[in-house]
Amino acid sequence: MSDSALHLMIHGHVQGVGYRAWLAAHAKNRRMRGWVRNRRDGAVEVVLIGDMVELEILHADCLHGPSAAKVERIDVKPWTGELPDDFEQKPTV
Repeated sequence: MSDSALHLMIHGHVQGVGYRAWLAAHAKNRRMRGWVRNRRDGAVEVVLIGDMVELEILHADCLHGPSAAKVERIDVKPWTGELPDDFEQKPTV
């Protein structure tokens, strides 16, 4: 079975609450590849690559995030860009 790749834009109160570290830990625990970064507009941008079932579970978890986060919405679309070999936290753009 091949991996799937998703691009998520997570909106709400998601910066300054440990969201990136929380997501990176969850993605690594699920053996996913990809990256996460803050955006200057206040969103958190994520690329997740892995088994579709695991992606769906993590996407559902992202609706809640860490306890201090308040997710308003998540925009999801397929990712067609570069496919990284592991999971990393990237600098803000």
